[in-house]
Amino acid sequence: MTDAPIDKLPEEEGQAGENTPTGAKVIQGYLKSLDNSPGVYRMLDQKGDVLYVGKARNLKKRVSNYAQGRGHSARIGRMIASTAAMMFLTTRTETEALLLEQNLIKQLKPRYNVLLRDDKSFPNILVTKDHDYPQITKHRGAKTEKGDYYGPFASAGSVNRTLNQLQKIFLLRNCSDSMFASRTRPCLQYQIARCSAPCVGHISTEDYAALVRDASRFLQGSSTSVQETLAKDMAKASAEMEFERAAALRDRIRALTQVQQTQGINPQGVAEADIVALHMEGGQACVQVFFIRANQNWGNRAYFPRTGSGAGGAEVLEAFLGQFYSNKTPPRLVLLSEGIENRDLMEQLLSDKLERRVEVSVPQRGEKSELVAGALRNARESLARKMAETATQTKLLDGLAEAFDLEGPLRRVEVYDNSHIQGSNAVGGMVVAGPEGFIKSAYRKFNIKDTSLTPGDDFGMMKEVLTRRFKRLLKEDPDRKSENWPDLVLIDGGAGQVSAVAQIMEELGIDDVPFIGVAKGTDRDAGKEEFYRPGQRPSALRFNDPVLYFVQRLRDEVHRFAIGTHRAKRTKATFANPLDEVPGVGASRKRALLTHFGSAKAVSRADLADLKAVEGISSALAQVIYDFFHDKG
Repeated sequence: MTDAPIDKLPEEEGQAGENTPTGAKVIQGYLKSLDNSPGVYRMLDQKGDVLYVGKARNLKKRVSNYAQGRGHSARIGRMIASTAAMMFLTTRTETEALLLEQNLIKQLKPRYNVLLRDDKSFPNILVTKDHDYPQITKHRGAKTEKGDYYGPFASAGSVNRTLNQLQKIFLLRNCSDSMFASRTRPCLQYQIARCSAPCVGHISTEDYAALVRDASRFLQGSSTSVQETLAKDMAKASAEMEFERAAALRDRIRALTQVQQTQGINPQGVAEADIVALHMEGGQACVQVFFIRANQNWGNRAYFPRTGSGAGGAEVLEAFLGQFYSNKTPPRLVLLSEGIENRDLMEQLLSDKLERRVEVSVPQRGEKSELVAGALRNARESLARKMAETATQTKLLDGLAEAFDLEGPLRRVEVYDNSHIQGSNAVGGMVVAGPEGFIKSAYRKFNIKDTSLTPGDDFGMMKEVLTRRFKRLLKEDPDRKSENWPDLVLIDGGAGQVSAVAQIMEELGIDDVPFIGVAKGTDRDAGKEEFYRPGQRPSALRFNDPVLYFVQRLRDEVHRFAIGTHRAKRTKATFANPLDEVPGVGASRKRALLTHFGSAKAVSRADLADLKAVEGISSALAQVIYDFFHDKG
């Protein structure tokens, strides 16, 4: 890849500014410096902000098309008219250009590009391989653990439901290795027939391995053969008068049948595919993605990409695919509701990622076409719901701005709260709301770090949270060009919290972000909230005012988030293992130590010779462990 940046006209030496010319003639000035290489181009406005990132099989040909200044859609015409400068990156192949384009779009978020705004990883089911009794569990993120991965599933809920049924059917353990090693009697999972209790020897290694094989066959799509095997085993147990075992097998068959009945779409002719359907209306778009694996429907998810100020369906869908698969493993087949311009490049990009051929197609008939039609119907219905919710939310935000005499429209409202128990495990929480509802990807938690604070000092905690939040904003975006700056800050608290925030804002030199304290009033009853602003007397809203209910919902959400974060921190502290803090002791060595000694306390009391006797623990590491537990003052 060759970097050939050009941020000014070839004949000019000055930087772009308010008086810099714009339009097709500016673009035409770059033609003599370009060749026919594939690559990526950026179009910049007079302020130097990136308007658009695009790819080209032939850079000179593509830029020449822009330079003509006619025959373009209204959207492209506006973009050309605003262009004051361009930058170019040449690549060796067209596929490289496609990949680079999508990476730059996600990084720069240009105004005229289609942007996938919700791009979280998907959960998988993991069957571990580094233990005599493999564990079955939910896994999200990089596939670094040794084992077999099955997925992706559309949501954590769909994984949890599948795991729940799998445990009923195959009785595999879901406990951690350390918990497994420390058990002396079966846990509740065994009592409710969700586990075969390998931890206390209630099942042999061979029989447990057979359960693992059956679970793997089911996840690979062989549910019918698994059911037939279970039926034969049940008949045999009944014939041999092992009625208790026959009853247990009967219950497993029922659970398996229930899974098959509730999976919904189970295509017979499509073993593995992602079904991607796009519906556009009123300048907005919804993309529905259905995941078909092992002839089973593993859920679906709706996405609402930004349409780049009016991009067409083919462009939206192509941009979505490039960004969606940038951090995900594609299947062997991707079924689309409509065609894209560079299908060959997309197929090559996905094939390179999967390391085997990936087909991208628009089915016209048969079962595949029916699957796409179902996904398209879901996309249409999801967008209709989203547009209705957005209209309501926008109305409430406008009402909030009007109630407190704020300049609208409000695009981003940040709400803050703290949670602790007598100062312990203190955390701050921030939730964000906008025209499309709560923006959960923007939620943030703040572990309170200031050890000099008096336990329970809510004012001090709020000062720390707001200081850290706005210092970071000033560092990352001092010119305030991004959408990360709030139009309004709501604080759970009264005059004291508002005074603390006012001090922070003054120290940081921020005088254009309004903030309001929300207190429950003297009776602490919902509906009697009082609102505090710097230099003003407390005010209230009418009891039945929809804006009041909206503020209550915002406050309840930040309460929920802050309390949940505090509980998670408290739980983690309660179950913290001192071995986690020992340098050089990872998961496998911790497991070896717990298996050998039975508990972390026993490890802490062990002498050096006993530590050296543990498999996988070197003499040097044994000394580190011994010193860790015996050199503490």
